[in-house]
Formats: sequence, structure tokens, C-alpha cells
Amino acid sequence: MNKLLTVKKYILFFIVVFAAGAVKAQSGYTFQQMGVGFDASYIKGYTNVQAQYSHPAFDINVIYQATPYLPFVAEFQTGQLSGGSSSDFSIDRYGRQYTNNYKAFIVHGDYQLGNDLDYTYNGLFQILKNAYIGTGIGFIMNSNTVTRYNTNPHDGLTVAENGGSTVGVYKFPGSNNAVSPVIPIRVGYEFKIYNYYNVPTMALDIGYVHSFAFGEGLDGYNDPSSKFKNNAPDQYRQFVIGFKFFFGEPVPYDKLIRPFNFNY
Repeated sequence: MNKLLTVKKYILFFIVVFAAGAVKAQSGYTFQQMGVGFDASYIKGYTNVQAQYSHPAFDINVIYQATPYLPFVAEFQTGQLSGGSSSDFSIDRYGRQYTNNYKAFIVHGDYQLGNDLDYTYNGLFQILKNAYIGTGIGFIMNSNTVTRYNTNPHDGLTVAENGGSTVGVYKFPGSNNAVSPVIPIRVGYEFKIYNYYNVPTMALDIGYVHSFAFGEGLDGYNDPSSKFKNNAPDQYRQFVIGFKFFFGEPVPYDKLIRPFNFNY
């Protein structure tokens, strides 16, 4: 009886060791596909108005990871853009001024270098694997408050150019509430944060986004190019910092996401 108990103890011991080894072997090979994120950014427009001012912007997003290095994101963003001056003609000679309290919805994908780099035994590639580039498409809903009439009587707009109206009351064409298609160009770096089993459950993102908003809705002005400099699409840039939180059942990946011989 004692010999039988001893044999059972050895069998149980080897089962535990084998199971621990199996868990260790899988550690670092799994990731969670779903996630949510929250970003804050410092944003500035580039429009027909000469001077532009920086403001904070914020977004929330829902994430699906095809791989640990290929996330697709649906993002809802809100913020403010502004520029110009209706009283200081050294800032804008025509007295144009706008404030845009916008909202945007954008779908984008980010390609991280680790998706194709063989980084397992290469320290430099371990660092580079989380750098990314990305793009997408969406739309921005502009809500502008603008100075619609020229406030500078000495800006060079003549009576003839104003169609017979009095100099100084030229009405700038445009829409206060246009919806514009938008395409972002994204670059950045993701710092993955791992749990005890080497699964990346959180991430910190730092990046730069430059978005092209097609149409003339970003500042509310659609000035004719025959009289004004208006030869480029409206744009805005963002310096972004964000946090991601991943959840769901871990799924397998074909490479070690966090190799044991490196601490990146």
C-alpha cells in the first residue's frame, strides 16, 4: 500500500511539472483581440485663415486586433479648432475668425513593424517592433462660429469686387455646419504592458496624426481662389497620447510577443 501511494505521488508530481511546463511554453504566445481606448491630443488646424491656435481634443475608441501588431480601430473624436482675429488685422488682414467645436468618426488601421519582423533574437528589432504607421477614413462634423463679414475697411476689396456693395461689408462664402470627409496619416509607438502570463493586456500609445479634411468646412470659409489664397485642402494635426485596455479570451499567435530572453 505504501509503495502504491509513493508511485501515485511521483505520477502526480510529474503531471504538475508537465502542466507547469506547458503553461510556460504557451506564455508569451497569446493576445486578446478586443479592446477599448482613450486618447488625449493637442490639436491645431491648417486652413485658409492665416493664424491658427492649439487646443486639446479627446477621443474614445473600440479596438479589434487581427494580430498583436495589426489593430483596427473605430474612433469617436471631439475637440476645438480656431484661428484668425476679427479685430487684429496683423493676424488676418480680412478680419476672418473662426471657432469650430467639431466631432469626428474615423475608422483606421495601424501596421506595427512586429507584424513581419523576425524580432525574437534581435534586440534592435525588439525595440522597433512596436513602431507603427497607419491610415483610415472617416468624416468630421464641423460646428463653426465665424466672422462672416469683412471687418477691415482698408483690406483692398473694392466696390466693384464686392458687386457694388460698400467696402468693408464683403460677405465671405461658406457654411458653418458642413460635414467633410477626412483621411488621417498616423505614425507612432505603442508600449505594450504585460500581465503575469506575458499577455499584453494594456498599452500606452504616443503618436502624431495629420488629417486631411476635404471640402472647405473646417474653418467655415469657402473663399474664391481668384481673390484669396485657397489652393490646399483643410488640414489639422494632433500630438496624441492614449491608453488601451484589452479583454476577452486569449488567442494564439505564431511568434513570442514577449520573448523570455528580452525585457521589452
